Amino acid sequence: MLWVWIIGLALPLAVGGLAGWLTMGSMSTYGALVQPPLAPPPWVFPVVWTVLYLMMGVASVLVWKADAPQAEKKQALTWYVAQLAVNFVWPLLFFNAGLYGIALAWLILLLVLVVETIIRFRAISPIAAGLMVPYLLWLLFAAYLNAAIWLLNR
Repeated sequence: MLWVWIIGLALPLAVGGLAGWLTMGSMSTYGALVQPPLAPPPWVFPVVWTVLYLMMGVASVLVWKADAPQAEKKQALTWYVAQLAVNFVWPLLFFNAGLYGIALAWLILLLVLVVETIIRFRAISPIAAGLMVPYLLWLLFAAYLNAAIWLLNR
């Protein structure tokens, strides 16, 4: 079923693309902030996020197509969509609104949702869960950057 792959890959890319488009104008403000050690150059973010969104999409398709109870797959994919929605809001809080403390709290919520998604995915497809781990690691790095920017730019 080709449509499952198209939707599975397009959904996270669309979420990320829309968030990127909505925050595009705030990159100069971000660049003017005091940056913490280990802050990557701005070009790294769209590259990493594109790869991560593709990996998330593949993971969701693997769960969708897995030979597992429908109710279990539905629950796992509900957690996935929830974390994707929370993911969409974070850059709006951070970049557009400049609410660095609130964005950090939102990012912690996102981390909790992603951990739960990974747990649910692992019960259905260990490969799908593994595809979500780099995303979790990147979010932990993003939390470091978010917290440091909040503290350094008060």
